[in-house]
Amino acid sequence: MSVANAGDPPADARRDRDDAQVDAVIAWVDGSDPAHRERLARTLAALGIQRPATATPTRFDDAGEIDYCIASIVRHAPWVRRIHVVTDAQVPPVLRRIAGTPLAAKVRLVDHREIFAGFEQCLPTFNSRAICSMLWRIPGLAERYIYFNDDMSLLRPVQAEDFFRDGKVVARGSWRRQSHAGLGGRAAAAWKRRFAGGAQRDTERAAQELSARMAGFEREYYRIRHVPYPFRRSTLEAYFAGHPDALARDLAHPFRRPGQFRAECLAAHLEIASGHAVQDNSLRVVQLKPREQAAWRLRGKLAGADRDPATAFACVQSIDEASAPMRAAIFAWLDRRIGRPGEILSG
Repeated sequence: MSVANAGDPPADARRDRDDAQVDAVIAWVDGSDPAHRERLARTLAALGIQRPATATPTRFDDAGEIDYCIASIVRHAPWVRRIHVVTDAQVPPVLRRIAGTPLAAKVRLVDHREIFAGFEQCLPTFNSRAICSMLWRIPGLAERYIYFNDDMSLLRPVQAEDFFRDGKVVARGSWRRQSHAGLGGRAAAAWKRRFAGGAQRDTERAAQELSARMAGFEREYYRIRHVPYPFRRSTLEAYFAGHPDALARDLAHPFRRPGQFRAECLAAHLEIASGHAVQDNSLRVVQLKPREQAAWRLRGKLAGADRDPATAFACVQSIDEASAPMRAAIFAWLDRRIGRPGEILSG
């Protein structure tokens, strides 16, 4: 039995203070790490399969995007209490660089073994959806946290109220009809599957629709946007306590596959269903996809983001596949919008 110190605030005040804190969580991997490659090769051999499309090198390659992600949080969201970087027995170089600076206490390294405690048989995993389903298990994680892919950044100052408002999460997206809900939806899904890129988009839609049905939405789903995702830790904790089989099925696959849900989408629908979500699209994201978008389009997107003060988020997907000039242009733009990570993170 613990006894409060005489100078401690009352328990209710401590709980209110803890609930007001917000953490950030970033999932990171370096696919060029020889140890990571060996684990991947061993897993593929044990399963007797070739490397799937959901585990292409570009999904795991590191081009330093996490430096901008962390720097943008430090600069544009200084109210974030702690930044948890989740990895598989790896240490991002940026964490070594900030060792010994005031930021070192703010940024914490979290290993997969910590969040998969009790589920060690599911490791190693290369499945981003399974990893996201376990982030709420980070030791010491705040009740309210924001999940960033390592290629996401904040482009301008934001406040906690942009993610959590009046005890609710802020959901960004739009309502859509589920594919099975009408002939038009089924026909559109079939058309997408026939053309390049359609199968991947259809798989993403299926994951979001499944997440909606798990939360009780049978005919519509709230298609969430690819932005930093706000979570309440207790929401997924309670759901998986009542649905352990759903979590076990999700963790059983070391690689992403059809038929999986998305924890970000499941959490959003659970919050909407319980009345704990505010739907607000006033802040926007610029998505840069060098693999798919021509240089003229990428440059146009950068200019458009500069003109629009509501563009608060950037997501740069597969920058390792950009041409050298385009990669340099994107990093120069991030330096201008965020600042040079080395200078911001030097403490």
